[in-house]
Amino acid sequence: MPGRFENESTYQRFAAEGRAEEFDSLFDEAVENTKASFGAKYPMYIGGKEAYAPMTLAEGSPISSDIVIGHFQKGSAEHAKAAIEAAGKAFQIWSNTDYKERAVIFNKIADIFSREKFNLAAILSYENAKSRYESVGEVDEAIDFMRYYANELLINKGFARKTKLAQSSAKVAAGFQGAPSTGEDVTIRMRAYGVFGVIAPFNFPISISVGMSAGALITGNTVVFKPSSSDNMTMLTGLKIYELFKEGGIPDGVFNYITGPGSVVGDELATNDAVAGIAFTGSKAIGLGMMAKNFSQGKKKVFVVEMGGKNPVIIGKKCDMDKAVTGVASAAFGFAGQKCSALSRVYVHESIKEMFISKLIDKARTFKIGNPLKKDVYLGPLISKNAFDTYNDAIIKARSTGRVLYGGNAVNVGLKGYYVEPAIIDVRHDNELVHRELFVPILSVEGYRHFDDALKMANDVDYGLTAGLYTTSNKEIKEFTSKIQAGVVYINREISATTGAIVGVHTFVGWKDSGLTGKGTGSKHYLQQFMREQSVSLTK
Repeated sequence: MPGRFENESTYQRFAAEGRAEEFDSLFDEAVENTKASFGAKYPMYIGGKEAYAPMTLAEGSPISSDIVIGHFQKGSAEHAKAAIEAAGKAFQIWSNTDYKERAVIFNKIADIFSREKFNLAAILSYENAKSRYESVGEVDEAIDFMRYYANELLINKGFARKTKLAQSSAKVAAGFQGAPSTGEDVTIRMRAYGVFGVIAPFNFPISISVGMSAGALITGNTVVFKPSSSDNMTMLTGLKIYELFKEGGIPDGVFNYITGPGSVVGDELATNDAVAGIAFTGSKAIGLGMMAKNFSQGKKKVFVVEMGGKNPVIIGKKCDMDKAVTGVASAAFGFAGQKCSALSRVYVHESIKEMFISKLIDKARTFKIGNPLKKDVYLGPLISKNAFDTYNDAIIKARSTGRVLYGGNAVNVGLKGYYVEPAIIDVRHDNELVHRELFVPILSVEGYRHFDDALKMANDVDYGLTAGLYTTSNKEIKEFTSKIQAGVVYINREISATTGAIVGVHTFVGWKDSGLTGKGTGSKHYLQQFMREQSVSLTK
């Protein structure tokens, strides 16, 4: 039976109960346990059985390149085809499993994830260099997704409903539109599509992977899951997801785990005719490329995609300056700006611009850069050399076309990783840095005179994911909410200006080139994207 959904909120709960030290102790213990398994060789899983490839991929940690997390299979198109076939064979039984049973399974898996929370978070911090707080928060989000979707499935009774067409006493010799009926009982169901390819990103390899996979599976589809396996590798968290799903009761073949290059394995998932849909989170170029390749070849697939952002904040003349500074700094520089919801553009009223920048720089100076496994570190390294090159190229461009107000340099923390300062730049709105998603901790700041001009600049990008506003003016709030082109909007939010959507509270949805369907994760509309409607009429 459906119950009252509650968010996991681990750190909040520990802190409220005066157990913050215990939180840190549990994470530190998990870090030590995690290290013991590093360097092992891991299989793929197809139809519940181990699968191996002739070559392996060595996954290192962005914290330091001398840390080898493990060796994973370099899967091929043939492996992907085998996984698709296994998922196809499992579909009939799984799709016909009662929705209540699927909800029970995912609630059980959520409990298992809760039990393994700190171990999962420790692996995550090694894999993509998140702080302990970000990592535990991400595992919490994965748990929230499963419980929320299970609850929604139960509340909506599997998204089935019944209607009836009344019987008429009038008789006709032949049927026509609107003819009198002999009476019909109608059942309208939402039916699963089939096999979904789930292609996950590096930056949220647990929560987004689980969210997309759970959305597909709980509605009756089967899945071939590919974690990030190329430049930015997060394959061990992907394997743990597989293992915990299996422990929770997902049958063999229903959820398959494949590693390998996106250009090979991902391409096979995206183009194989036996794959009914793709759930993808990643870059606009890859997302649009997959869709273009399918549609140009006359193929038809369901795409549930989120494709990044270039997220703005407007700071009004009348605002709580300290609240704005904290919210902006957190949103722009948390996890080194490597979130699709990260803040990258600020438009501040010219009368307070210099004061705002001064306070923002002071705030940025307080963020400790270093090993993210340590308690007091806020900014870990960038995920890879490619990200580091993007950062450097952008800083060079900012210096040649505008000003770098703060940061812009590499930082030596004694580890073999790509550690950089958060950067604040002053460039014109027409600069390419203001329009291109960078995925690094670089924030542009520009002044404005009229609020309408700020709104126009905020909307003047291809993306429409998140946006924020700081003002005490009700008029500006009303104008902002009616005109801003973004799916997730925050006003006067101190904890973060554009990041940190909470499952069941905020929907996380992209407009424009940030998404496709206009329906977001962690919301009541998400699951229906993985199903198609069917009306069955029975005349007795």
